[in-house]
Amino acid sequence: MKFILIRALFLSLFGPGGAASFAATPPPNIVFVLADDYGINGVGCYGSDCFKGKTPNIDALAKSGLRFEQGYSMPTCNPSRCALMTGRYGFRTGNKPSFKTEPSVAKLLKQAGYATGMAGKWRQMADTPGDWGFDEYLTDPEASGYFWETTYTKNGQEVKTEKPIFYPDVCLEFAVDFFQRHREQPFFFYYPTHLIHNPIVRTPDSKADTTDPDALYEDNVAYMDKELGKLVAALDRLGLRERTLIVFAGDNGTAKYGHEKGTIGGRLINGMKASMQEGGSRVPLIANWKGTISENRVLPDLVDFTDLLPTFAELGGAPLPADVIFDGRSFAPQLRGEKGSPSEWVYVEHNTAPEWYVREQGWKLTHQGELFDMSDAPFVEKPVTADGQSEAASAARLRLQAVLAKLDPASGQHVTPAATPKKKKNKKKPKVEPQQAKPPVSP
Repeated sequence: MKFILIRALFLSLFGPGGAASFAATPPPNIVFVLADDYGINGVGCYGSDCFKGKTPNIDALAKSGLRFEQGYSMPTCNPSRCALMTGRYGFRTGNKPSFKTEPSVAKLLKQAGYATGMAGKWRQMADTPGDWGFDEYLTDPEASGYFWETTYTKNGQEVKTEKPIFYPDVCLEFAVDFFQRHREQPFFFYYPTHLIHNPIVRTPDSKADTTDPDALYEDNVAYMDKELGKLVAALDRLGLRERTLIVFAGDNGTAKYGHEKGTIGGRLINGMKASMQEGGSRVPLIANWKGTISENRVLPDLVDFTDLLPTFAELGGAPLPADVIFDGRSFAPQLRGEKGSPSEWVYVEHNTAPEWYVREQGWKLTHQGELFDMSDAPFVEKPVTADGQSEAASAARLRLQAVLAKLDPASGQHVTPAATPKKKKNKKKPKVEPQQAKPPVSP
């Protein structure tokens, strides 16, 4: 009843035009699973040589749902999480957004009648999950890896355990309990697991004497996949699968160790986490909604993390504030099998350089005016020299220059290197070459 009254209120306030996204059917539950440091080269269904057949639950979601071929995050954790939470690029928020001035996907869905919850990695967003609109949350005091520990935070209160627990297990239990308690109303659950961020340690399924880095890394990927399977099984058990959209993504490209393992068709992806090459931000993006999304679909549409907020808001019947510039574009129509209006480009920004580029299907233009032929991406990014430009390259340059001029990221907010302390390793900025570049990894 509460949800119906809230929807009626929005209709009266915004009118049919402002609430055109409201569907005749009840809005779906939304479960968004975000893996850490996990690019496409670690996923079986994206062609990973090493992990073919080793990510069965991720692959099953793709087989019975929709796999985006070209999903883009930002190159590191912080800007990706800020973009997905606010639907806005980092140069608008400084990648240090405040809940007092910025929108959030959780707040919008909460206002539309959703129960909201999260469990996992948070600390790279400012303030608490509660401040950002999550009714219930479970998180930890670390911004990076957090696994065998004796404390965590539940709804703002510290919880201590008698012996070390594997923190991802606690997050999973919290999520399943949330599904159970809120199964009679629409809910949004954000599940940003620490897996497979460093440190790469043993999982509860690892052999006690395992010290081999390769085996431990594969154990961590397998455990993340197993957790996803348990989440899906819980939704099945509760009879919620046909009412629930499940979205799985990685927060940025694969980190150094996994990158060196992860070939696709025997080829190494160009770049990795923290780089401005394709491997820094091209991530798995899979959507599954039983009975609504057709099975085994593969979509070439360009999608980036700012598109998540407007998509979830449209599906949930949550009007977007008219006084905020949102960079994302909803891909809700594509989920329903419609063509929709996919963006012709995506924007990627490194938050501490600052560096950025805009990317369309065949071309990429950087903040320094470097144009790249992306016809062999994600393996090769071929520089296009000014004197060697074809007619197609010249046209692409003009299109992408117009996009950057309209966005105008140079005039926005940026975190400078001085404001973001790093470990003392003066690493030279990598030069982009038309082969598999291996730039340094940020801490």
